[in-house]
Amino acid sequence: QVQLVESGGGLVQAGGSLRLSCAPSTSILTLDPVTWFRQAPGKQREFVASITGGGGTQRYAEFARGRTVILRNVPNNTVDLEMHNLKPEDSGVYSCHAFRVKNYWGQGTQVTVSS
Repeated sequence: QVQLVESGGGLVQAGGSLRLSCAPSTSILTLDPVTWFRQAPGKQREFVASITGGGGTQRYAEFARGRTVILRNVPNNTVDLEMHNLKPEDSGVYSCHAFRVKNYWGQGTQVTVSS
């Protein structure tokens, strides 16, 4: 079993930045890929960004491209999501997903962007 714990969410003004972290109970190097999703109230969960186990390939949703970076923080053993120029529509619960033999989900961290 793999546990995933997200952190770093909070309240930020539009135009601000946040850095979210996904901390697994195992080495991030064994998880391939690690993906961030988000879900706004009343909406379906949607893909934000993913990174392969080797860290060589990152993928971004169109709305995230150019203002979001997903990276492996090897010293901290986390997969981080840096978000810049945040907009109110970026508000929601951000969850981490990982795959190793099967799917694992974290509980999520709330991001609220005020206008």
